[in-house]
Amino acid sequence: MNSTPQPQRLLDWMNSLSDPARLRILRLLADQELGVAELCDILQMPQSTVSRHLKHLATAGWVHSRKAGTSTFYSMDLGELHDSAVALWRVAEAQMQGWAATAQDAIRLDQVLAARAGDVQAFFAEAAEQWDSLRQSLYGAAFSDAALMALIPSEWTVLDLGCGTGALAARLAPNVRAVIGVDRSEAMLEAAKIRAAGLPNLDLRLGDLEALPVADGAADGALMILVLTYLERPDLALGEMRRTLAPGGRAVVVDLLRHDQEAFRRRMGQRSLGFTPESLAKMLTAAGFEAVRCRPLPPEMEATGPALLLGTGVAPADKELSA
Repeated sequence: MNSTPQPQRLLDWMNSLSDPARLRILRLLADQELGVAELCDILQMPQSTVSRHLKHLATAGWVHSRKAGTSTFYSMDLGELHDSAVALWRVAEAQMQGWAATAQDAIRLDQVLAARAGDVQAFFAEAAEQWDSLRQSLYGAAFSDAALMALIPSEWTVLDLGCGTGALAARLAPNVRAVIGVDRSEAMLEAAKIRAAGLPNLDLRLGDLEALPVADGAADGALMILVLTYLERPDLALGEMRRTLAPGGRAVVVDLLRHDQEAFRRRMGQRSLGFTPESLAKMLTAAGFEAVRCRPLPPEMEATGPALLLGTGVAPADKELSA
């Protein structure tokens, strides 16, 4: 704001700065948003006095307020003030250096802010046991998923190998350049196409995971979720996964931790009883991945099937494919 203020406006600003209490309030609010009760504690003044000064400052345009429940918080934003008002404030602020009152204010401000932090810690200490359910009831669960998806580089092309009905592929698509979903079941892909409606960067392809319809080095990341136990040759599928990743591309595999529930395996139509972290790590390494890591995943309380494990690996930078 560079226009010249009218005389009365300038006089109003100067009048606002003519009271020591108002100067102390502005000095505090220039650095920190504070409530009326907090200002009373810092300034050691009754609420009626502080409120009267705040009303005067707000009328003159020095401060603005924000409601939070039953409380009102005040602050001074220099960026919203007229250039001439900022210049006046700088003069006043410089003259306040060394005031005993402002030194006392600074000490009490620290106490108020420490008490604020204590209130927050007390809330979380009391709410810790119920925090997860409380947070979900207040905000839902989708925001956590959105935050995790946002970690994936937006320029990536991601493969969803054994994409099934496309649930994960559809969640990925809005966050990356492209998603290629591959499945050998026509029925699954038909369901996936319904999910893919309105997602032009989601490419669904019919094909075997042991011979992927994807070019060499076409993707930056690849997922294989609950797929390997259905395959006759999981080692070939992992080799194909590595072939289709660009140098430095990342692979993620989630599957069943080795179990002994033969009836479960037959009911689910699976070829194997799952994998140990060691056996999955060995297969990923044999497929040509580097920095391989495998670990069991903590089971969810409501899950009734066998526990799962997570395996990750990185395609070598030289991308020299094995014969």
